Amino acid sequence: MAWYYALLIAAYVGTIISLVAVVLSENRNPVKSLAWITVLLMVPVLGVIFYIFFGRSLKNTRMITRRNRRRLRKRESFRSIDINTIPFSDESIQQVKLAQTLSGAIYYPGNKVEIFTSGQAKFDSLMADIENARQYIHLQYYIFDDDRIGTRIGELLMRKAREGVKVRIIYDHIGSIKTKNKFFKQLREAGVMVYPFFRVTFPHFATRINWRNHRKIVIIDGTIGYIGGMNIADRYIYGTGEGPWRDTHLRITGPAVGALQYSFAVDWSFMGQPLLEETTDTNIPDAPGFTSGIQMLTSGPTSHWSNIAMMFHKAIAGAKQCVYIQTPYFLPTESLLRTLQTVALSKVDVRLMIPARSDSSILTYASFSYIQECLRSGIKVYLYEPSMMHAKTVIVDDEFVSVGSTNFDFRSFEYNFESNVFIYSHAVNSRMREIFLEDQKKCMRVSSNQWRKRPATQKVKESLVRLLSPVL
Repeated sequence: MAWYYALLIAAYVGTIISLVAVVLSENRNPVKSLAWITVLLMVPVLGVIFYIFFGRSLKNTRMITRRNRRRLRKRESFRSIDINTIPFSDESIQQVKLAQTLSGAIYYPGNKVEIFTSGQAKFDSLMADIENARQYIHLQYYIFDDDRIGTRIGELLMRKAREGVKVRIIYDHIGSIKTKNKFFKQLREAGVMVYPFFRVTFPHFATRINWRNHRKIVIIDGTIGYIGGMNIADRYIYGTGEGPWRDTHLRITGPAVGALQYSFAVDWSFMGQPLLEETTDTNIPDAPGFTSGIQMLTSGPTSHWSNIAMMFHKAIAGAKQCVYIQTPYFLPTESLLRTLQTVALSKVDVRLMIPARSDSSILTYASFSYIQECLRSGIKVYLYEPSMMHAKTVIVDDEFVSVGSTNFDFRSFEYNFESNVFIYSHAVNSRMREIFLEDQKKCMRVSSNQWRKRPATQKVKESLVRLLSPVL
């Protein structure tokens, strides 16, 4: 049997050498490459399994063919404007140009934005808009639960499909793993076109489980769009023991709905479905309130650049007055953390709000491991106490706001398919700052002295969990 073991060892060594060659050929960040090589060499067998699940790259994989991308763009009647003429600061103009360069994101002026911080209000509005739909309804959610609110929305969608409205749904297979197959089967039987994104099945289990579609987008009749942090789940109305989850979601009307439709259409095509034929109304309504400029940016493991992370870099680095961030998980990349610290040390008012207790103890410890570094540079840290803080917002100075699905962590920046809108509006910025300050009253501000006195066991847990930050 000696020859048998020798053959196994030779095969294993060959596999390790091949994987190390793959890691080196991808020309990643040297620290990441060295970390993966160390794991492969020092952790027999498990290192290989860990790499297969979490180490592989999808960079430069096409979500849609160039031909189909052009076809989708041609269906938009919106004519691009001269960015240099928009009535905002030079910093904002540069950010708009950066988004265009990164992903071809169109800048849409003349939009109206309604802000929801209550799950009940958001779902009431969404269901009313679905009720009034006449042509089509497109929904994309990371989690589509079959709980009370999910069942109500599902029944409404089935009724609209029976009335002849085209209803399409994309849900994430892992995010919605707890939802019964019966629920989606009933939707299909009623005429709803519903598909899971990156369905995790054998033999594709290891190649798909790490890349999840975290987007939350709705488009109705090409005139109304929704985007933000709320999934379809009871937790945003009834909570999970401590009250409703606190999140932020937007209702958008105006030409920027075309950007949401484009994003949905690309993902729909990526799943092997026919190219969408529906169009959106990209005319600027002649009505009060349509004053916000909007760009929508998507990012994911297939993107050449870390689109949303780079936009955050640009916006934060250019801050002159304030940077307010709300996020459920704070696991920043090294460069983003340094940017926040640099801005804070320059006497810009930088505030970070995270939950005192998140829905994951591991992610809570990982987030807490960065607090001391933040405090040392002058960043004000607030722990939201009433319930789970799930909002994903970035507010910079007096004219820039970002809202969407992107958490301030490695997973959102590098592994998940995400989407955010970047809003240029003094009015929206002012309202979002008011909301932040209202939430701040429900927080405990962390002081350096207080934080240094936390239990030694907590410090150890934070340090250990932080090592896993890049894959959490």
